[in-house]
Amino acid sequence: MAGAEAAWQAAQAGVRVVIHEMRPKVGTFAHRTGDFAEMVCSNSFRSDDDEQNAVGLLHWEMRAAQGLIMQAAHQHRLPAGGALAVDRDPFAQTVTARLMAHPLISASFEEITQLPDQGTWIIATGPLTSGALATSIRAHTGAEALAFFDAIAPIVYAESVDMTKAWMQSRYDKGESEEEQTAYMNCPLTRAEYEGFIDALLAADKTEFHEGETAGYFDGCLPIEVMAERGRETLRFGPMKPVGLTNPHSPEKPYAVVQLRRDNKLGTLYNIVGFQTKMKYGAQTEVLRMIPALAGAQFARLGGIHRNTFINSPTLLDDQMRLKTRPNIRFAGQITGVEGYVESAAMGLVAGRMAAAELQGRHLPPPPPDTAMGALITHITGGADAKTFQPMNVNFGLFPPVVAKGGRRGRKDRYKAYTDRAKESFTQWLS
Repeated sequence: MAGAEAAWQAAQAGVRVVIHEMRPKVGTFAHRTGDFAEMVCSNSFRSDDDEQNAVGLLHWEMRAAQGLIMQAAHQHRLPAGGALAVDRDPFAQTVTARLMAHPLISASFEEITQLPDQGTWIIATGPLTSGALATSIRAHTGAEALAFFDAIAPIVYAESVDMTKAWMQSRYDKGESEEEQTAYMNCPLTRAEYEGFIDALLAADKTEFHEGETAGYFDGCLPIEVMAERGRETLRFGPMKPVGLTNPHSPEKPYAVVQLRRDNKLGTLYNIVGFQTKMKYGAQTEVLRMIPALAGAQFARLGGIHRNTFINSPTLLDDQMRLKTRPNIRFAGQITGVEGYVESAAMGLVAGRMAAAELQGRHLPPPPPDTAMGALITHITGGADAKTFQPMNVNFGLFPPVVAKGGRRGRKDRYKAYTDRAKESFTQWLS
């Protein structure tokens, strides 16, 4: 995401760009293709509400900056209530085609194993930085790359879901069209079914870590079994919450509900929302089929777990996202310690514009800290405590507080004030 957006922004500014991509010659366990911007976890960019949600505001800023990722996402948007979800394969194919068709962009398909000495570079290797390059980064920075574990949710074939037990509905009926109302399948559980599911989940075989590895999970992407270990009701107040839904098959309110979100335009695939898991494959099928509507489920992809690498950006990067000891190199995307597709792409957008400006003899300051992009850059380049630095999604807690006029504001008015202020500041930055 970050590399694709950085290349697009720099080329659009008039700078010639070479994209270095090791896939498909050198693969990863998570990727299936050689396409740029391949989505390997969820297919959701989360909330698209640009007045009440920080990630929705980030969407707005990327659209205002003519971001390629948001253009492709809009082109391949799927019904998802108030969220922005995309048909992942056509999305990646469109991003790849647009980049390869640009007259100022070329691609070189090989693995970069060392930090380059010469030239202007943006390192946007995502969470799965190759081992050789990660070793080079550690050697040149004198700091250990940090790491955390991320998990992937399973994908189910829609035709295998028992619709005599499940039903279609967006939570709180978000989305007016009939198509929007097919964005989510809902699979209810009684209390007894939920308790049995939790017991099986806790007892299931899990992926073992290698010696010396520690499970430093990012809280926004916790495996369901880790959530269950925090308390038997945790999942019922998280991805299995039963609120905002009405079961047409029964007047009894479900004790818990598992939601599946459409994963492709055809509606043949649905991913299990919030069900990232480190269960072994055999255990996954057994445990997930304990959900009544999924008793006969067939899986297009089972969940998995992988180690994500990121650098200690507050120590290593300046406010231009350059490596302090090697200013010809910028970092962008998830490797900088932002979390999420949109956040990663946004950091690529800014890095690409900054690099292009520098090559053209201009200085482009970072976006103001009261914008979504600026808040993220401020966080990763000095706002966070380097000793406890962890991956971060965009959120209003990263923004300078809004000063209330005429007394205390409610949350809705406060969030609207954040987004109004950010849009004005970001528009000025673009100009």
